[in-house]
Amino acid sequence: MCLAIPGKIVEIVDVDNRIAKVEVGGVKRNINIGMLGEDEARVGDYVLIHVGFAMSKVDEHEAHETLRVLKEIGEFNLELEQFKTTVD
Repeated sequence: MCLAIPGKIVEIVDVDNRIAKVEVGGVKRNINIGMLGEDEARVGDYVLIHVGFAMSKVDEHEAHETLRVLKEIGEFNLELEQFKTTVD
């Protein structure tokens, strides 16, 4: 199963091409934030990531709760491995 996983934006890498570096479980990857509005994705924000794209912005509490549930149902490691293999 491939779910969206929450991650924290730690850097805006390329403003023109809407690329941000996001951290999930200590792993950092570049993702496309083009599906979000210009003012929706800032350093420190949490986003739901699916196949290298930020699908939506979530608040910090919701991000942590989602990660907790993924760990509880045993999907976190699978999703983290998927995130690790996303091409930069």
